[in-house]
Amino acid sequence: MKKIIKLTLVIAWMFVIFMFSSQNAKESTSLSDGVIIKVASVFVDYALTEDKKEELTNKYVVITRKSAHFLVYLVLGVLVINLITEFNVKHLILLSLMVCLFYAATDEFHQLFVSGRSGEVTDVILDTFGSFVGICSYFGVKKLIKNKKQ
Repeated sequence: MKKIIKLTLVIAWMFVIFMFSSQNAKESTSLSDGVIIKVASVFVDYALTEDKKEELTNKYVVITRKSAHFLVYLVLGVLVINLITEFNVKHLILLSLMVCLFYAATDEFHQLFVSGRSGEVTDVILDTFGSFVGICSYFGVKKLIKNKKQ
């Protein structure tokens, strides 16, 4: 039952990534811009003008989009390693990383067919790095928990 739940979480998260990648350029830009404006509004105590909103979105769009890539794949890395540890396989980290790399590559390929989007090799690299950080974080947290119990 535990394996089924973990597998379901991996598939569900892959679906979330797929849905983000299925957004056309206008929808994706709107989402990124919305996140930038929401975050900015937390840090300023005045209403943002339309000019200021445009300035902020232009300034932070790349970092926002790349951070999103990194973070969603960090989560995928955690979920994949969490699943794969349920099986008696060698090279857990390498296998988990390969699953995430494969999904990142197919995700970028998928974007080639979405209006206004493109598939970027640099995004595959960033996604894979995010997955690697997630995988390492998984083991780091497990070690902290183990040490705390002792």
